[in-house]
Amino acid sequence: MTLRSFFIDFDSYFASVEQSLRPELYGRPVGVVPVATDATCCIAASYEAKRFGVKTGTRVFDARRMCPEIVFVEARHAEYIHFHHRLVAAIDTCIPVDSVLSIDEMSCSLTGSWRDEAKARAVAEQVKQAVAKVGSMTCSIGVAPNPFLAKMASKMNKPDGITIIRQDDLPQALCRVPLGELHGIGRRMQDRLRQCGIATVAELYTASRETLRRIWGGVDGERMYEELRGKMVHRPETTRSSIGHSHVLPPYLRRDDKALAVLHRLLQKAAWRLRHMEYEAGALSLQLRYRGEGGWFAQEQFSPTQDTLQLLRLLRQMWSQRPRGRTLLAVGVTLNNLVPAMYCTADLFSQQESDRSGLNRAMDELNRRYGSHTVYFGGAHDARDAAPMRIAFTQIPDPH
Repeated sequence: MTLRSFFIDFDSYFASVEQSLRPELYGRPVGVVPVATDATCCIAASYEAKRFGVKTGTRVFDARRMCPEIVFVEARHAEYIHFHHRLVAAIDTCIPVDSVLSIDEMSCSLTGSWRDEAKARAVAEQVKQAVAKVGSMTCSIGVAPNPFLAKMASKMNKPDGITIIRQDDLPQALCRVPLGELHGIGRRMQDRLRQCGIATVAELYTASRETLRRIWGGVDGERMYEELRGKMVHRPETTRSSIGHSHVLPPYLRRDDKALAVLHRLLQKAAWRLRHMEYEAGALSLQLRYRGEGGWFAQEQFSPTQDTLQLLRLLRQMWSQRPRGRTLLAVGVTLNNLVPAMYCTADLFSQQESDRSGLNRAMDELNRRYGSHTVYFGGAHDARDAAPMRIAFTQIPDPH
């Protein structure tokens, strides 16, 4: 079967951007953290740090113990977005980018003569050279008959590798991959597969189409069956179900009044994204994490809205119900039950929200044009420099 898919995965992306911006960090173990405090964990690590066992999720205290020479840098998400767009433009000069899947992953199609293995490898080398010109970074590239296998191939020879999976290589090429590393198989699915006697990729491959359909509970099982065999499979676009932000609190923000200001800041950001993406939300959840074990969660449901002031009123009501007398370490808000705004109608019993739609639009435009801190509701004032922009790996926000 013809090679059709070309997948690019940047190696240790956040850390590599930092090493590009700060040449003194090149070749040194680097840990990228969301905030400068020992109470947090690494959101990225350079390969020099990974050799000591440091990885995403490693606590700062543990990372220092594992790698005494590690240098911690606070994340600069606007820079990561800037580099991302430069990298996409550079790669586009070698091969058209079909789809940007995350801040550090993108997919391309192989057409015409590019489907020849030698030509595909030559294009991969050109892409690597283009990436190297942008900064001190590398990428790993996978080439295969479909996007699923190309993504898997890009993980097989990291960092800076080129891996080609041909039709004749199946299933042997996948058998050395742990089952949990296959795209689409999380911890819960692994448990379900094990209950059915499937613990390896080889056993997954030999399972029948009907067995996988039963385990997945539908057509996704059939899609997995086909993709493992190199066939092109159409997957419908997923719809967004939530928008949220969280923040680990440095010591100076662990007072209740400061933490509430951070929550105001987070919710105002989430409401802006809600309008920008043309959704309305029907539920708001509040997450608090305290020193020691345990946390607190609350959720309220309501008629769909995208009005910031209405959401802030709900936040204050939920905040008033929180446990008292404990030290907060992290806070978060999530807008749930999202509905496309075009399907929503105004509440007949409340005209206040519709009267504020112009205010929301005006504030959004001012922040888009002059910067995200230009105008905001006063509850966020004490946290206006806290909770900076974060990048979810599957979403690339507007740097403005």
